[in-house]
Amino acid sequence: MMADDETPENTDAAAEGAEPTAEGAETPQHAVPSEDAQEIAGSTEDAALEAAEEAREAPAEHSAPEPATVEPSGEGHAVPTEDAQEIAGTAEDAALEALQESEDATAVEAAVDEEEDEGDDADVAAPSAKPAVPGAHLEVDIVPEGADPLGRGETAYEDPYAVADEEGESTSEAEGAEEGEEALSEPIATAAIDLAAGARYRATGKRKTAIARVTLRPGKGTYLINGRTLEQHFPRDTLQRNIRQPLETVGYQEKMDVVARLHGGGISAQAGALRHGVSRALLEADPNLRGELKRRGFLTRDSRAKERKKAGLKKARKKPQFSKR
Repeated sequence: MMADDETPENTDAAAEGAEPTAEGAETPQHAVPSEDAQEIAGSTEDAALEAAEEAREAPAEHSAPEPATVEPSGEGHAVPTEDAQEIAGTAEDAALEALQESEDATAVEAAVDEEEDEGDDADVAAPSAKPAVPGAHLEVDIVPEGADPLGRGETAYEDPYAVADEEGESTSEAEGAEEGEEALSEPIATAAIDLAAGARYRATGKRKTAIARVTLRPGKGTYLINGRTLEQHFPRDTLQRNIRQPLETVGYQEKMDVVARLHGGGISAQAGALRHGVSRALLEADPNLRGELKRRGFLTRDSRAKERKKAGLKKARKKPQFSKR
């Protein structure tokens, strides 16, 4: 039976208010917004949109409009909160900022287009020119042989570095050097060598590791070196001329024969040793020739030789390649 205070209406309300879950527990119901609250929210949104449209229509005036307030129409209407007003202001600022950014972008694009147009005009007006070659405008100045480069004509050229002789005539250094070479090439006129039938003049010459034992005797100017002729033993013309120099200097190149025994060294060293030996043999024949032969360098023993190899080196001074890593 039902109690007195429990009516069928209360029973239905209780059944609608709390429905049992699967586990038998009751869940709280969510509050549904009323019609007045929905109307207030819609009014707030409309106010923000209207303010944005007004700002777009009048972009020159950047003054932000006053936030719209919703007046209550009657009893029971809620007043907008501070959060709602702040949201509406943010929406208005966003519209203004978007408008300003679009204007700035348009101005930047216009400036870039102007610069490109100016650059194209400059390229068309000033075409690139090929750089000039340095010195291309100069003319080739070639002086033919025998012509005066300064164009002095028939006037005689005076050497500023000429030295006056005892007779008063000027002689340049080049002419003096040529005269000195000619004097050395001339034969010695004071040579006096006894050319008796049994005359023999012996001496030893050296160069590097080569040794030449030379014998001079009266003859017709032949050379016998280790049983062979000069041309056979020394096939190079330069070496042959060096060997003949001492006898040609004293003027006995066709009056004396040379017999020599050579050993050690190479072909060039043996030629130097033979010339040294012939010069010393001429000194034995006539001691008065020392000054002239020494002045020409025939009596000086050539001391040049290859320097010995050092331990730890590739050669005398060449070192192994250095590698840092």
